[in-house]
Amino acid sequence: MKKYEHIMQLPLFSGASEEKIAELVEKIPFHFLKYEAGDHIFEQGENCTHLRFIVNGAVRVITKFQNLKVSFEQTLVAPHVLGAQSLFGIDTAHPHTALAATSCGILQLKKADFISVLQSDKVFLFNILNYLSLNYQRGVASLMGIQSNTPDERLMLIVKSLSHQHASDVQITFTQKDLSALLCITRAGLAKTLHRLQEEGRISLVSPSKIVIN
Repeated sequence: MKKYEHIMQLPLFSGASEEKIAELVEKIPFHFLKYEAGDHIFEQGENCTHLRFIVNGAVRVITKFQNLKVSFEQTLVAPHVLGAQSLFGIDTAHPHTALAATSCGILQLKKADFISVLQSDKVFLFNILNYLSLNYQRGVASLMGIQSNTPDERLMLIVKSLSHQHASDVQITFTQKDLSALLCITRAGLAKTLHRLQEEGRISLVSPSKIVIN
């Protein structure tokens, strides 16, 4: 295995040569942090000051809706980037909480250091632009794909909008009152919708307050 292969395989660093990565490591502090299962990596609402990459292991990402008891959870495994969408712009608060799902390694870069990386080679600049553009385009495609605006489609739109590519173990925990309000339907309508989606194999109803997206 190449000395810097674990970095070269990370999103936003793909396409760079080992020589270029070695040059960056000499000039810029790459912090490798170790987390044990259950450790908090960052909290929802916390200001994003670092770009993080999952080098090994898995991370549980939890998004809680404001003023509603609805929580969206997913698991991300290495290699994966964390926080890229919150590093720049007017709102730099993390939209979710990240916990170590297993023992995992995180590569961490300060915002200023990542900017230096972007300025060092166009490969890195194109990578971040492509990454941010892809996430935006996925959201637009999901929104434009709505045909009948049924509760089924509204729920799947939430899933597509919040889930990352290659995410696993996607779950939604909720109170029936708040999920009904989020989907703009009655509790009876929510029960029918979830039952129909389960029959179609699109979800698994784990309990009256938790579903797993298949």
